[in-house]
Amino acid sequence: METEVVDAELVLPNYLSFKRVQMYDKYPKGQSRGRHWKHLKQIIQAENYQNYPPDEPNYVNIESPPSMHPCKRICDITGYEAPYYDPKTNLRYANTDVFKTIRSLPNDYVQRYLSLRNAAVVLK
Repeated sequence: METEVVDAELVLPNYLSFKRVQMYDKYPKGQSRGRHWKHLKQIIQAENYQNYPPDEPNYVNIESPPSMHPCKRICDITGYEAPYYDPKTNLRYANTDVFKTIRSLPNDYVQRYLSLRNAAVVLK
């Protein structure tokens, strides 16, 4: 007796029930898998902001009130947060090594550091 060969196609479902979203459905062929971030210029052009009323806030006319928190004090030499300031030179400093450096600076250098912070004062 001859055994009969049956041609049967193996049918698999398009998605697997234990996975929530299939990668193929989420990213069809040809699409990138990463996020695509739009630049502000692209957002402004796409949204057509000139048609919005002028009092409605959007990316073009957004304004914010001044901060209610005090600004951080930054060391004039290192750029770290500075809890201290030198009463003789009015420079802010972060640690004792910077303090030693500040005290050894000539007066014209101190004036330059103060002018960078817009706190230029004539020192005696």
